[in-house]
Amino acid sequence: AAAMNVLHVPLVIALIAAAFLGAPVFVLLGGLAVLFFTHSGGSLEVIPNEAYTMLSGPMIPALPLFTLAGFIISESKAGERLVRLFRALFGWLPGGLAIMSVVICAFLTTFTGASGVTILAVGSLLMFILTAGSYRERFATGLLTSAGSIGLLFPPSLPVILYGVMAQVSIKDMFVGGILPGAFMVLALSAMGVVRAVRDKVPRVAFVPAEAARSILPALGEVLLPFFVLLLFLGGVMTIVETAAFAVVYALVLEVAVHRDIPWKKLPEVFFKSGLIVGGVLAILSVAKGLSYYIVDAEIPMRMTDWMLARVGSKYLFLALLNVALLVVGCFLDIFSAITVVVPLILPLAAAYGVNPVHLGIIFLANLELGYLTPPVGMNLF
Repeated sequence: AAAMNVLHVPLVIALIAAAFLGAPVFVLLGGLAVLFFTHSGGSLEVIPNEAYTMLSGPMIPALPLFTLAGFIISESKAGERLVRLFRALFGWLPGGLAIMSVVICAFLTTFTGASGVTILAVGSLLMFILTAGSYRERFATGLLTSAGSIGLLFPPSLPVILYGVMAQVSIKDMFVGGILPGAFMVLALSAMGVVRAVRDKVPRVAFVPAEAARSILPALGEVLLPFFVLLLFLGGVMTIVETAAFAVVYALVLEVAVHRDIPWKKLPEVFFKSGLIVGGVLAILSVAKGLSYYIVDAEIPMRMTDWMLARVGSKYLFLALLNVALLVVGCFLDIFSAITVVVPLILPLAAAYGVNPVHLGIIFLANLELGYLTPPVGMNLF
C-alpha cells in the first residue's frame, strides 16, 4: 500500500502519456480505475462487477443490432443509389451537390453511429462528385469531414441511446429532442455549401424530372428505414431492442434479397466488421463504467457542484462554460468514453442549475460530435 501511494501519481501520468502515444482508450480508462481504487483502498471487484452491470443492461442489445443494420447498408450500394436520388432532387439548387453530400452523410451516420464508417462508405464517391462539380478540393475535404458525424442526433443514433441509458433519461424523449437541433446542424452545414457555391460560381446540375422519377424507386427502401424506426419505436409498437432487430431484418432483406448488393457468402465478413466496431465500443464502456463508479463514490460530482454554485450564479454562464469544457473533452475522449465517464460528473451540476436532462443530453452530444473533427483523437480526420 505504501509503495502504491508513492507510485500513484507517476503511474497515472504514465498511463495518460501512453494514451497520447497510441495505447487503446480502454487501457487508459481501466488502468485509471484500478489505480484510483487501489490508492483509495477500495475493492477492485467493483470494476468487473460494474462492467457486467453495464453489458447486461436491457437496452444494450440495441447497440450491436443498430450497428449491424448500419453496416449492412454501408456495405451495399445504398450510397450510390442515395447519391443518384439526392443529386437529381437537389443538384439544380445553388450548392445542390454540397447539400446532397451533407444529407447523405447525415442519413448514413444515423445508422452507422459515431464510427467514421460514413466517410469510409461514401467519402471517396462524394469527394469525386464534389470536385468534378467544380468545388475546390480543400473545401470538399472539409465539408465531408464535418458532415461525417452530422447525423449523430437523429434516431436511432447509438450515442443517443447510450446517453439515455447512462443518464436514466427516456430514450424516446432523447430521440424527439434531437430532431430539431440535428436538422438545424444539417441546415447550417448545407448553408455553408450554398455560400461557397455562390461565391465560387459553381455550376448547377439541370433538373430532369424523368431522372428524378427514375431515381426514387431504387433508393426508396433505404429512405423509408428511418421513418419505420421512428414510427415503430416512438409509436410504442416495439421496444428499442425490438426496433433494432427489425432494422437488421429489414436491411438484410433489402440489400441481400431485393437489391442483391451483398451475396450470402459475404455476410460473415459484414458481421465481422460490425463486430469489431461494437466490440471496441463495449470494451470501452465496460471499463469506463468502473471509473465512473469511482468518480461517483468519491463524491467528486457533489464537490464540483458545490464549487460551481459558489462561483457561478447564472444558469446561462454555466451552460456557456459547459460548452467550452465539452469541446475540450471531445479533443481527448471518444464519445462513448465521454458518455460513460463525464455524464455522471455533469448530471448533478446541471440539475443544480435547473437544466433539463434531455436539453443537457443534446448539448453534450452536439459538442462531442465536434470531437470527431478535432485532434488528437478526431476519428473523421483519420
